[in-house]
Amino acid sequence: MNDTTEATDVSEGQARRVRVVLVDDHRMFRAGVQAEIGETETTGVEVVGEAGDVDQAVTVITATRPDVVLLDVHLPGGGGVEVLRRSQSMMGDAEQPVRFLALSVSDAAEDVIGVIRGGARGYVTKTITGIDLVGAIFQVSEGDAVFSPRLAGFVLDAFASTDAPPVDEDMDRLTQREREVLRLIARGYAYKEIAKQLFISVKTVESHVSAVLRKLQLSNRHELTRWATARRLV
Repeated sequence: MNDTTEATDVSEGQARRVRVVLVDDHRMFRAGVQAEIGETETTGVEVVGEAGDVDQAVTVITATRPDVVLLDVHLPGGGGVEVLRRSQSMMGDAEQPVRFLALSVSDAAEDVIGVIRGGARGYVTKTITGIDLVGAIFQVSEGDAVFSPRLAGFVLDAFASTDAPPVDEDMDRLTQREREVLRLIARGYAYKEIAKQLFISVKTVESHVSAVLRKLQLSNRHELTRWATARRLV
């Protein structure tokens, strides 16, 4: 009787093992997530690869074909949406689908809607606990959609309308990271505060602001604030 029970437990554990790739441009954050979820025998999650930018992510995902990709929205090289686009293009209609769960510090509606439209099965913020993250990984691996409670409303509102949202060509010129910097500038954050919040240098913040000003053909942060407020980005 005991032998049978043990064999059943092992079989169920093997059936519920999920292979995961972590995609985030902060190495320390990836290490923290792996420490939380990577105890395979306990959680059933096996971390089979990591990446810190779009090119690395596409390479690792296509090489390992994980069950689930934990995907940050803001990444060097084009952001999470670009990872989705390129990965799906390269893998085509694979027999075993790779499913994507966005894991981001951002709770902005356009970020949530952008990656869901790009093909992600869910979106949770980095305030999620390790236990809840493991649960979300398993749900997504089984084809379910998972969202942090506040974010679910964004998705419902976006997809409730049959009318396609208007295309904002100016917004489309900006990368995900530039949009995040723009939003914080519009909220009145100083460069040092933005750098601390996004885990980047002040010089990198300055470079992003310069790029945004150039792309939008604006002159200063006051004009940026008015532009962002008009589009309800603040």
